[in-house]
Amino acid sequence: MQGNSSWDRQLVEKSIDSLKDKPGALLPILHSIQDQLGYIPSDAVPLIADKLNLSRADVHGVISFYHHFRSKPCGEFVIQVCRAEACQAMGSRQLEQTIKQTLGIDYHQTTLDGSFTLEPVYCLGNCACSPSIRVNDDIHGRMTTSKFSQLVDKMQTVAVEVQ
Repeated sequence: MQGNSSWDRQLVEKSIDSLKDKPGALLPILHSIQDQLGYIPSDAVPLIADKLNLSRADVHGVISFYHHFRSKPCGEFVIQVCRAEACQAMGSRQLEQTIKQTLGIDYHQTTLDGSFTLEPVYCLGNCACSPSIRVNDDIHGRMTTSKFSQLVDKMQTVAVEVQ
């Protein structure tokens, strides 16, 4: 579930309690919380630290070290632009600029309406179809600026229908 601006303490505690006795429990707990909330609330860090007998700095350090973890809610659509060499050779830098201009945001930002979050990624494993982007769990290869405009229009239509 993505885009929540509030978090559920009981859900976080349930995730911690169900996984805290596993060896190396911190990462599974963080994944569980993010899978359910879309991010790891900063107020959850002390809960995790206390239950695992870790310092808050240890927990925060893991969250900030791994790019996968978010500390604030993301948009309904998370757009990742591949920045690997194959995609760059096929025009991803120009595509990246168009995406930033179209959305009015830079990397690691979310649009004011909460629809889109933009993130860089360093390989989507779709090199033969460069340049590539991923929107949530869907990879789109051979992306062009016009294809991206059509995709954004489609996503905005979906977002309006959901509201």
